[in-house]
Amino acid sequence: MFKSSMIVENLKNIHQRIASACLRVGRNPEEVTLIAVTKTYSEQSIRDVVDAGVIDIGENYVQELRQKHAEVRDDRIRWHFIGHLQSNKIKYIADWIHLIHTVDSLTLGQQISKWAEKIGRTMDILVEVNTTKEESKFGAAIELAPSLVKDLAMLRGLNVKGLMTMGPFLPDPEDSRPSFRMLRELKESLESEGVRLPILSMGMTNDFEVAINEGATMLRIGTAIFGSRIKT
Repeated sequence: MFKSSMIVENLKNIHQRIASACLRVGRNPEEVTLIAVTKTYSEQSIRDVVDAGVIDIGENYVQELRQKHAEVRDDRIRWHFIGHLQSNKIKYIADWIHLIHTVDSLTLGQQISKWAEKIGRTMDILVEVNTTKEESKFGAAIELAPSLVKDLAMLRGLNVKGLMTMGPFLPDPEDSRPSFRMLRELKESLESEGVRLPILSMGMTNDFEVAINEGATMLRIGTAIFGSRIKT
């Protein structure tokens, strides 16, 4: 009960912060989707956050995602894959994944396309872009992203819905602004060429208000909802 009430209170605070951030830049809070990132958190935590009104759930690892999907079994949930995806793991989530945020190569896109055609569904994806140029991060280089988006859009069974990035892991949220602005400008550039990209997935616990300022439509938040993450 304590954990559940904590989640409810944390969500209330986060929704207030989202609304305030949107107000500052003249945006509608309904444009912003909150994804609860449940990596290392329990199945009960997922049930609690869904009961509190958050139905978008994000996971970083296929094995953990499959386990929680099988255990929780709630048709209200829209499952998001937000970690690095290996092509040999696509088959395990292809039937039911709502959105894959981390497609960063044509090869991976081709493998997803094959599975989409095999099971007869269109799979929604985002193109992950490395806007910080950190070697430790995945994502397409910013200069290669436009051609990658266009190439992926040509594949059968794929629907490129937008772009995703991660800001730098630094204490000051403002340090993430250049990364988020870069992604928004990339979106605007591609849309000026007729490529529709309604989703910008960017912003986490430390920097989501800055992300909203720069146009984020999806936020990936874990610890601000659930508390300190269990170390793995």
